[in-house]
Amino acid sequence: MILGSMGRRARSWVRVPFCVAAIAVTVSLFGALSGCSVFDRDAHADALAAQAGLRRQLVDSGPFVLTAFSRLSTPREPLRIYIEGDGVAWLSRTEPSLDPTPREAIGLALAVQDSAPNVVYLARPCQFTPMAMNSRCGIPYWTGKRFAADAIESMNDAVSHFAALTPGQPIELIGYSGGGAVAVLIAARRTDVASIRTVAGNLDDEFVNRLHHVSPMPESEDAIDFASRVADIPQVHFSGAEDHVVPPSVAQRFLDATGTRCARARIVGEASHESGWIGRWPDLLKIAPACRLAK
Repeated sequence: MILGSMGRRARSWVRVPFCVAAIAVTVSLFGALSGCSVFDRDAHADALAAQAGLRRQLVDSGPFVLTAFSRLSTPREPLRIYIEGDGVAWLSRTEPSLDPTPREAIGLALAVQDSAPNVVYLARPCQFTPMAMNSRCGIPYWTGKRFAADAIESMNDAVSHFAALTPGQPIELIGYSGGGAVAVLIAARRTDVASIRTVAGNLDDEFVNRLHHVSPMPESEDAIDFASRVADIPQVHFSGAEDHVVPPSVAQRFLDATGTRCARARIVGEASHESGWIGRWPDLLKIAPACRLAK
C-alpha cells in the first residue's frame, strides 16, 4: 500500500551532522569521510531522482514502511527494480551508525541512468523513512539482521506492490552492494523474476565477513545459500577490478554455486566498490543476462 509522499518538514530528521575522521572498511557501503559537515541525504536523493522523473513514495510492506522512487509509464513493459546497498551501516569497525540512510545512494544513481519506461528504486528498511514510522527499526536491522527473513519479506512485498501496477510483466532485479544479496533473496521467493543484475554485489556475506575479519551474521540469510534456487534465472554480476570491499572472487564463488549456465560475471576495470559505475551504467545495461544452451 502506498502511503504517499512526505513533505520536507516531515523528512528533516535525515539532516544530520557528520564529524568522522575515517570510516573503516566493512561489508557495507562505506565512504571515507573527513571534517565536520552537514549533508542533507534526503534532499540529495530528491534532487537525484528528479533528474529522471522518479517520484518519491512510501510503501507499507509488512513490518517496515519503505521509501521508493518510481517512474511507471508503460504498464505493458517489463518492470525494472533497483535495490539500494547497505548505506551507512557502521561508522567504524566497532561503532554502528544511528541512521543507515546512504549519503550518495549509488543504487538510486544507477536507477537515474536507466531510460527504461518502468523503473523503481527501493531503499532498504530504515533508510530514508522516518524512524517514527518504523517501530521495528533499530541498529540490528542495518548490521547483523540486514538480510534477516522479515527484512527480505518486507522488500519482497514492496516488489509485489509495484508488480501489481504492471500486471503480468516480467521483473528485472538490480542490486547494488548488499542490495545484490537482497535481489537474489527476493528472486528465490518469486516465480516472475526474469533477470538479476548485481553491481559490486555481496553475494556471499559469510565469506566477505571472514575476509574483513568482522563478525558473522547468523540472523541473516546468505545469498550464496540460495544460489541453486535462482540458478535458472538469467543473471550477470558486475565486480570492480579495484573493489577491495567485495572483490571479484565473491561473484565467482556465487557463479560456481549456481552451476553457471544462466549466471555470468563481468569484471569492470578501474571500478572500485563505490566509484566507476554511474557513468558506465547505460553501457553495462546492454550486457543482457541470458542462459547459455546446454551442451
